[in-house]
Amino acid sequence: MARLSLPYADTHLEFEVPDNRLRAVLRSRLDESPVPAEGREVVANGLANPIGSPRLGALAAAAERVLVITSDHTRPLPSRVTLPPLLADIRGSNPSADVVILVATGYHRPTSRPELEDRFGRELVETERIVVHDCRDRRALSFKGVLPSGGELWLNSLVDWADLVVAEGFIEPHFFAGFSGGRKSVLPGIAGEQTVLANHCAAFIAHPAARTGNLAGNPLHVDMLHAARAAGLRFIHNVVVNSRKEVVASFAGHPEEAHEAGCAWLSERCRVRPVPAPIVMTSNGGYPLDQNIYQAVKGMTAAAATAQPGGVIIMVSACEDGHGGQAFYDWFRDAPGPEDVARRIAFIPREETRPDQWEAQILARILTRHKVILVTDRCDPGLVTGMHMLHASTVEEALRTAESMVGARAPVTVIPDGVSVIVDCEQFPQACGPEPRRAP
Repeated sequence: MARLSLPYADTHLEFEVPDNRLRAVLRSRLDESPVPAEGREVVANGLANPIGSPRLGALAAAAERVLVITSDHTRPLPSRVTLPPLLADIRGSNPSADVVILVATGYHRPTSRPELEDRFGRELVETERIVVHDCRDRRALSFKGVLPSGGELWLNSLVDWADLVVAEGFIEPHFFAGFSGGRKSVLPGIAGEQTVLANHCAAFIAHPAARTGNLAGNPLHVDMLHAARAAGLRFIHNVVVNSRKEVVASFAGHPEEAHEAGCAWLSERCRVRPVPAPIVMTSNGGYPLDQNIYQAVKGMTAAAATAQPGGVIIMVSACEDGHGGQAFYDWFRDAPGPEDVARRIAFIPREETRPDQWEAQILARILTRHKVILVTDRCDPGLVTGMHMLHASTVEEALRTAESMVGARAPVTVIPDGVSVIVDCEQFPQACGPEPRRAP
């Protein structure tokens, strides 16, 4: 009997699968990397050896106003480790620089004061000037032209206030932008509502290049690069974290060159061969990415990439914050089924993109092909079933339900952290057919 565990909020849920039914456990190799001093040495080394750029201190030496963009409460960026040395580099060469920290909320809800203190520490929150971006506040936005896709580009007007724009973030596989980090700090991070909607239109989400681990020809990525350049982003510090949210790699320097280097490094350690099974179990890596159903869709996409047609996905996600977006929830609550959601969204033109339709579009795509059982004892089951998924309070309950659908002896593939892997159907297309394959 194989004993396994899946991240859940700030803990893990343990369960057992018979050895003869466990087809594979798909995971990245990030936990194999050593982590000296909680990653502080890794961070220091990255900042000291920027890629394609002078050191941050040299850039900041002549800057009077420095804007530092950072991630919001939904991202596992360990800012207590990454932000202080970045600020030290700026002030080490320019003690008089006026620094503003801008929290890139994108289209998410605002980050609360307790969440800011949890992310940065109370002392930094009390001593630094921190602004939380609001994509719906038109008074705080500046028009920066037109995106390659044709959408209007509106960004937080602090990019015009600053004479040096810097961003910190982290890189992980992303289910439609290819990878997080780099240019995503700007779009969607500090973009206006109209711009986010245009970039996340139905045509782009459905584009074959808009997939996990791919930047080449990805239309969302093209728009995001343009936005970062329009914002004047000159320096980034992006890290990679393991399952314990420790920094295992650090990439600083030119916004595009450093990001590309980080994506290449991560890709080598995260790409896994699909191992199809009628039951696939996964998670969103625990807190903070499993706070709501909206974010949980990310982990589901990894499971969908290796689940057999008609198979069952068991998604472990606490979802203490509920659905994560009323508009996202309403797409399903008001629909007879996921096929209806997918059909309605497919024909919405870019200029009429609606709030959260991209997440609904991807969830609908998954639900038209697979049954999804969401495991949580911290979320209203009615929210889960209202979105055409099944609810289970425990992993064992979910397994029993899945077995009732596909057979008591059905093979199982487990992906402990669905947001940390790239299940590569393009590199291994022979593994993605309907016939089951055993792990090598």
